[in-house]
Amino acid sequence: MKPRIWEVVLVYSVLFVMSGVVLYPVLWVLRLALTDGGRLAASSALPIPTEISWANFDAFIFARDFQGRYIFFVQLGNSLLVSAAATFIGVAFALSASFAFSRFVFPLRETGLRAMLTSQMFPAVVTAVPLLLLLDALGLFGTTAGLVLIYSTSSVPFSIWMLKGYFDTIPRDLDESARLDGASSWVVFWHILLPLVRPGIGITALFSFMTAYNEFIMASIFLDDVARYTLPVTLQQSVGGFDPNWGLFAAGSLVLSAPIVLLFYFVQRELVSGMTAGAVKG
Repeated sequence: MKPRIWEVVLVYSVLFVMSGVVLYPVLWVLRLALTDGGRLAASSALPIPTEISWANFDAFIFARDFQGRYIFFVQLGNSLLVSAAATFIGVAFALSASFAFSRFVFPLRETGLRAMLTSQMFPAVVTAVPLLLLLDALGLFGTTAGLVLIYSTSSVPFSIWMLKGYFDTIPRDLDESARLDGASSWVVFWHILLPLVRPGIGITALFSFMTAYNEFIMASIFLDDVARYTLPVTLQQSVGGFDPNWGLFAAGSLVLSAPIVLLFYFVQRELVSGMTAGAVKG
């Protein structure tokens, strides 16, 4: 049936109000970023900037270190490199493990799944001390490789649970048909199941990338060189002193979120199909 006019008006009115509620804080961040000096006091509740200044963006993007280097571009490269490497390693290890948990029956299978789920209950700071000792023993403290190792291993339990759900949605008849034709477990995994869970791989990789890209606590603890900082660490330092610069913080937040917004824009179709595919078991 064709919807009536009042139903269409009601739906769009609700969507308009909800969009305004969601975008209101973002518009305030934009106003703060465009205000020179980043003053938090506001004479109006409307998030419309009374003046437009790009000084905060200029100060954040073109900041220099003591050696005269444009440190923003170095730290942006660090953030992208660490996030991409951790995502690739974590998802690669999780794929084979999730396939095994989904398709095979072995001792302590359910116990292992529950143990991985339990490990996600604790905040990252709880593991800071043992990780510090491990990285120091391996000679990786203060290095980008050490941060990649931490991010990739911490994302494996989440990725296994996510990908297992997608493997569970694929009928076992495909496996049995392939095995009747003489296919090995590797052939079934690589040539049959892996292409079918591609949306799941995309959504899992996206969440893993976002987690590593936005992570601050571990990066601030295990990195001691400005040239190896990721952007969240630098962003926190703009408001960590006695005179916080909220305008610089707002500008940095918008710049920091730009790669994630672009990534969401280009993979939104895979994102929707991946979330839908993993929502049912079947």
